[in-house]
Amino acid sequence: MLSDRSRPVIEATLPVVADHVGEIAKRFYAHLFDAHPELFDGVFNRGNQAAGTQQVALAGSVAVFASALVQTPEQVPERLLSRIAHKHASLGITPAQYDVVHEHLFWAIADVLGEAVTPEVAAAWDEVYWLMAYALINQERGLYSARGVRPETVWREWEVAERVEETADVITFRVKRVDDRLVKTSLPGQYVTVRVPMPDGVRQPRQYSLTRADDGEHRQFSVKRVRGGDGPDGEVSNHLCDHVGVGDRLTMSLPFGDVVLDDSGRPVVFASAGIGITPMAGMLSHLAAAGSHLPITLLHADVDEESFALRRQVIEDVRRLPGATVHTWYERGAHGTLPVDGTHAGVMDLDDVVLPEGAVYYLCGPLPFMQAVRSALLDRGVPARDVQYEVFGPDLWQADSQTEPAPDAVHA
Repeated sequence: MLSDRSRPVIEATLPVVADHVGEIAKRFYAHLFDAHPELFDGVFNRGNQAAGTQQVALAGSVAVFASALVQTPEQVPERLLSRIAHKHASLGITPAQYDVVHEHLFWAIADVLGEAVTPEVAAAWDEVYWLMAYALINQERGLYSARGVRPETVWREWEVAERVEETADVITFRVKRVDDRLVKTSLPGQYVTVRVPMPDGVRQPRQYSLTRADDGEHRQFSVKRVRGGDGPDGEVSNHLCDHVGVGDRLTMSLPFGDVVLDDSGRPVVFASAGIGITPMAGMLSHLAAAGSHLPITLLHADVDEESFALRRQVIEDVRRLPGATVHTWYERGAHGTLPVDGTHAGVMDLDDVVLPEGAVYYLCGPLPFMQAVRSALLDRGVPARDVQYEVFGPDLWQADSQTEPAPDAVHA
């Protein structure tokens, strides 16, 4: 909890910090990597840096955390902290790295804001940072302990056993273990970090959802090729799609992720768009393997049927579930050959389907898609606590700040 001494200082300075968060982040990362270029090897994704998407992630999350401490001092933003902790654990982040980040972040704050950073202001923001850092360190320690690993031992080698071209831009990799270590079962909906050596020798990390239930020997994930457009192409995704085949070895983390399948026995609704189908495929696979009889509804939006990644696996699993239905929406028209319960044209519209009472909802896809679906569900009276969503990339704080309603609405 923020001290009485620091709270008014944070309230007064939060607007100016928020206004300058982009420049603070830019200078922070430049200063950090100048002093510690080794952090590009296995920790930070330089593709995100080049695209600019990483630039405000850390500084922005600190600002959101500070805002939450001021607005709701009796609680911390648990969802944001949990997401960051799971991502950090999948990268093997250590407590010592928080000291490094602190040094360079506060240098950047002082460099950008200049004389406005008085000793009193510096002390107040220092308190915010360490409240957040210690909360994350404690959560990450618990995640490591629960899996019986240390940060440096979250990694393991796997061999590619199968490579499947799902669509023109999506490849599924099925990997098998190559040692005698036990494969601890992942929770439905979790992801792994894949750490890939680039041609220059630098290892680059990227998170991918597990798209099939574990069988004790194999894991499966799907990769969408990232075409840069106005920015750079995705370094990891393109390397995996272009250069990794059967027999090659990959380094992967243990599974992490806090958006996992609810086990309360309630109806389940999955709503996805594009490559957002990947965590849904993993959860459906778990349900099919368990022989679930729950009422399950899958809603998926895509460009067209040929763009629907994992469609054969997903539909097969849905048809193995006696209480499951599936509806699709295609931008290019309501055309398709899949045995679904409804095919619709255009963007996803929840008015096209009947949703079960008392369901728990899972969303994954582009941020505007999740915002629209979540808003539609809340307008229907679905409690905010019953809508979970998965976000990938460095913009976790932005997703929460843009997708979550105001605190009063959450707890109404």
